[in-house]
Amino acid sequence: MLIEQTITKLNQMKLYGMVKAVTERLGEPGIQDLSVSEFLGLVVDEEYLDRENRRMSARLRGAKFKDQASLENIDYRADRSLKKAQMLELSNLDWITKKQNVAFTGPSGVGKSYLAQALGNAACRRGHRVSYWRLPKLVTALEQVRANGTYAQFLARLVKANVLILDDLAVGELKDTERRDLLEIIEDRYSVGSTVITSQLHTKDWHAYFGGGRLADSICDRLVHNCHRIELTGPSERKGRAKLD
Repeated sequence: MLIEQTITKLNQMKLYGMVKAVTERLGEPGIQDLSVSEFLGLVVDEEYLDRENRRMSARLRGAKFKDQASLENIDYRADRSLKKAQMLELSNLDWITKKQNVAFTGPSGVGKSYLAQALGNAACRRGHRVSYWRLPKLVTALEQVRANGTYAQFLARLVKANVLILDDLAVGELKDTERRDLLEIIEDRYSVGSTVITSQLHTKDWHAYFGGGRLADSICDRLVHNCHRIELTGPSERKGRAKLD
């Protein structure tokens, strides 16, 4: 009866890891040989692990990745000029600590988005907050939050992300207001968080895409400065898979 009351209290305090540990461990042979401190340490470890797993799951959900990408499943066999040593260097995530950016450029279908999301996935699993956006959807979202009066709050959430992934940069033309919105985001995040960009345009062409002039200077300076650049080549992997299907 006493243990049932204890489990009820643990559930009420939302100590679900401890509940699982107590209910599972008490039935194991040899558990009576553990000292009180050893058993307490065991259930506390279970609670800590359970909370860490729940926080990690929440970060992964909050990132809103479109693909289940991982560094472990990157294909280095494809002829796309992807160097394993470079990805291994990025996988240590020091660039996040240093507030540096990463840019994946190259033609459509060579895996830029997957690589960006693989880095984002790894960042989530190591405790970083990540926000993934395709640029066209971000532009639409900015229009909506401006209309409903939550623009400042929306920008604040983007700034809080340790890693902001901007996927499909330059798939469409930007209006002047959209360029200014992008500058606002990048300006607020400069020296605060890291940004990962994917684009079919080479970084040298970004200035012209942003319309040239001082606004383009400001955007490019903050994106390209301290940026790890990976230029991919080769045919579309999606077309290759379609042919096999």
